[in-house]
Amino acid sequence: MTDDQDFTSHTPLDSVLGVASARKVETAFGYTTVGQLLGHFPRRYMEIGELSKISELPVGEDVTIVAEVKSVNQRRMHSRSGFLLEVVVSDALGPEQSILRMSFFNGYEAKRDLQVGSTAMFSGKVTIYRNHLELTHPEYSILDTAEEADPRPIPIYPATAKFPNKKIRETMELVLSRMRPEIFEEFIPEQVLESQRIPGRATAFENIHRPQTVAQGYAARKRFAFEEAFLLQLALAQRRAHRMQQPAIARHGAPAGLLEAFDGSLPFTLTDGQVLAGMEIAEDLVRGHPMNRLLQGEVGSGKTLVALRAMLQVIDSGGQTALLAPTEVLAQQHYQSIKKLLGSLGAGGELGSDPRATRVDVLTGSAGTAERKRVLLGAASGETGILVGTHALLSDVVKFVDLGLVVVDEQHRFGVEQRDVLRSKADTPPHMLVMTATPIPRTVAMTVFGDLEVSLMKTLPPGRAPISTHLVPLQLPRMQERLFARIAEETAKGHQVYVVCPRISEKAVEDDFLPMPVELGSNDASSDASAKPASMTVEKMMDILTTMPIFANTGIRALHGRMASDEKTEAMNAFDRGRASILVSTTVIEVGVDVHNATLMVIIDAENFGISQLHQLRGRIGRGGLPGTCLMTTWLDAEHPSVVRLRAVESTTDGFLLAESDLNERREGDILGASQSGSRSTLKVLRVMKDAKLIARARDAAEAIVDGGGGLGSYPRLQAAVEAWVDEDMQAFLERG
Repeated sequence: MTDDQDFTSHTPLDSVLGVASARKVETAFGYTTVGQLLGHFPRRYMEIGELSKISELPVGEDVTIVAEVKSVNQRRMHSRSGFLLEVVVSDALGPEQSILRMSFFNGYEAKRDLQVGSTAMFSGKVTIYRNHLELTHPEYSILDTAEEADPRPIPIYPATAKFPNKKIRETMELVLSRMRPEIFEEFIPEQVLESQRIPGRATAFENIHRPQTVAQGYAARKRFAFEEAFLLQLALAQRRAHRMQQPAIARHGAPAGLLEAFDGSLPFTLTDGQVLAGMEIAEDLVRGHPMNRLLQGEVGSGKTLVALRAMLQVIDSGGQTALLAPTEVLAQQHYQSIKKLLGSLGAGGELGSDPRATRVDVLTGSAGTAERKRVLLGAASGETGILVGTHALLSDVVKFVDLGLVVVDEQHRFGVEQRDVLRSKADTPPHMLVMTATPIPRTVAMTVFGDLEVSLMKTLPPGRAPISTHLVPLQLPRMQERLFARIAEETAKGHQVYVVCPRISEKAVEDDFLPMPVELGSNDASSDASAKPASMTVEKMMDILTTMPIFANTGIRALHGRMASDEKTEAMNAFDRGRASILVSTTVIEVGVDVHNATLMVIIDAENFGISQLHQLRGRIGRGGLPGTCLMTTWLDAEHPSVVRLRAVESTTDGFLLAESDLNERREGDILGASQSGSRSTLKVLRVMKDAKLIARARDAAEAIVDGGGGLGSYPRLQAAVEAWVDEDMQAFLERG
């Protein structure tokens, strides 16, 4: 093993632990260096306090005991899904005949750890159940012997079956005992440590893994949370400073131009949210550096109109604009929507058009050769003022004369390189506007971190009808029947219905699928309706609907990503123009689709969708002044965690509240792009919603350093830490938008 004095955070673990132990750590967690292992922080701490004897336990109070496991029994629960693990222990410090029962709901970890004969320290609140004392889901820590009990808090780490908490603590102890404090080089300036009242790095590493008190452990955790926020904010502050130094063409618009004509043609008044967002964007466009603004708005709040007004301001300034959409369906919808809004003002180059009019084109991968050439020529000649498209816009053959504004819809669906390609099509950095409906967790995080300037739109335009949302438990046969009856009722009124399924097809499990009743009102519903079938597919739902007599004269179409482009367009047109009353689809209709006659959204197996997706989907209805109803179906038990999530969607139509709920549920695992790369998130400790105030303080401290004399370069160790911390995932995050 390496001598202690040679230890650094980059020291290979096999130099400290030996090859065999290091290999086990790598297998369990992927760590290969000392620094990576020491960055494996406890999730929480088990506070010991004074040890109690089982014979003297007070009911209703929190206690800590040391006991030996005498028996373990597992049984299924009747009132909810899952199992109950019942453990009986005897006192290891008092009379052995003193017995205590413990119960663990779905106690997978306890089942693995608590074997008959094992000794452990347990901590929890004493209750009485069926005249017996009991601890319900107590914290515990496995011990070799009862004498091993330590009054200090016990760190509880994320563990695996083959590398449990006890082994992690032993490994941490071995590594820490051989590390000298000076190895943990401090890079946060002294004045920042003092102003934030956080410990130095060496102290923090010691206290987070070996705290004398629980408060000491959490104080160390606060240090590392601030460290992450501070490094991120420094990187963001540098990015903002760099952007401010980049030149951009100021787009002032023109008096009596296209924008003024468009505003005068609108048959309605803009909402307060649209007016405010429009003013913020207009002010950005006349500055001498590139706009980098995020436009967040509720589903149906009129973001496209706000973006269109920004495009017209740029066109009035002699520039061109591009709108990048993630799917062909959405690109076509944007194109049709913009053409409809502009009317004759979007017919530039056509006979008899308004002299101020611009040309609007759409480019997708399915465009024919002749159409593609026409669109490319329009962009390259400068005739096209607005070019809407999918990834096809990123092709090398797409050229602009003067690309002044790039609008990216549903920005989280595009990678860094893709947006950079579009930016590179301008000689001078173009202004950038990214849009999203219901903020997904990454977008909420960007808002909190302040990477982009943010415009929020919470008010909905007149004509948006209220949407009621209901959860439908399909394990009840009458609910299955009522679901189809409700669809039939809506189509009978002349309205239209979306039926969204989580998958296109799944032939491998179709034979196991519990079919819906084929004939409404029949008594033939499956006797095993409590069993959850395989997830519904578009193909299966089409089979069900098209064979039900009640829908014999109803137009039903399918729409999904595997269809050819012309098939998708034809299906969408059929639904849009009322030739089809029911559209069975995947989430391809999640954003942008705008059919005013659609009043019912049925989401099958809703637990398969995220909170933001569910909110986006129900935003497709109620867009034409007719009240909308969203039905979310599930086969899951009422107490299942996923059903609790669905209840949150059912309880509110406030997308911003739901976004926070989504973030709190999913935490920050994919904020930095880790979901795309498959790697772990760079954020280990920082929690975006919980630590919002800490993040704000970190931003102030970071800006003071970047904007101060000498900037970050005056702090070489801090600068090196920022550069080391900004890995590929982090760089991708910093470049988003």
